[in-house]
Amino acid sequence: MTDIELVRAAIAARENAYAPYSHFAVGAALLCADGTVYGGCNIENAAYSPGNCAERTAIFRAMFDGHRDFAAIAVVGGPEGEPISELCAPCGVCRQVMREFCDPATFRILMGISEDSFIEATLAELLPHGFGPQNLGK
Repeated sequence: MTDIELVRAAIAARENAYAPYSHFAVGAALLCADGTVYGGCNIENAAYSPGNCAERTAIFRAMFDGHRDFAAIAVVGGPEGEPISELCAPCGVCRQVMREFCDPATFRILMGISEDSFIEATLAELLPHGFGPQNLGK
């Protein structure tokens, strides 16, 4: 899968967002090492904290299906019902979840505005000095 296709999949996933409170719709597309792609969207809740971000939705779906090796994720977001006009970076909680399951040096995060307008960063660049399983002696 190309980077353009991955961003396109994130844009499509954004259409499923449930954001009645923030009205900020986010989509993500997670690329597994074997080429499988999992979409995710943000899902809000009236109590706020039980909500889930698009990135974690995609990762948890993949984990449920037994995938544990991830190559990249594309993330897009913006005001609900409007075209994407700004980059949307993963929140701190999502970065920490990525750190649990992904190699910071090689896991790529694509933050896009459109399928042909995006930037790329590694997880290490977005989460320097991250805390991971090896910090617990594992």
